[in-house]
Amino acid sequence: MLLKAQSTPELHFVHLGTSVLNPGDTAHPSMGQTLWGNSSSSKAVAGVAWDWVELKQGVFAMADPLGLVTNLRLLGPRGEALSNMQVALYLNELVRTLPWQSEVKRALESEQMLQSH
Repeated sequence: MLLKAQSTPELHFVHLGTSVLNPGDTAHPSMGQTLWGNSSSSKAVAGVAWDWVELKQGVFAMADPLGLVTNLRLLGPRGEALSNMQVALYLNELVRTLPWQSEVKRALESEQMLQSH
């Protein structure tokens, strides 16, 4: 999906899913992936996903801020395609506005409850 980079703040992404790859233990941190996108009712579906890691109990961070996966092609003011680094900067600003840590926490708590039964 092509989009002018200045339009990224106008994207209204919602949580589409979070997976827990490792629920964590005393020796290994919890980690997984989360996916966000615009509502499926729009014609063009845009999405972004990234890996997350739990730094300490309840504190989550992006595992690699440059490792975002997206179907967006961001364009500069003259219609030129932005470099991967420029795209990462715009997407990191977008991610910063999302309540993704609370969704990750919810998914992790659900996974840990399943593991304890």
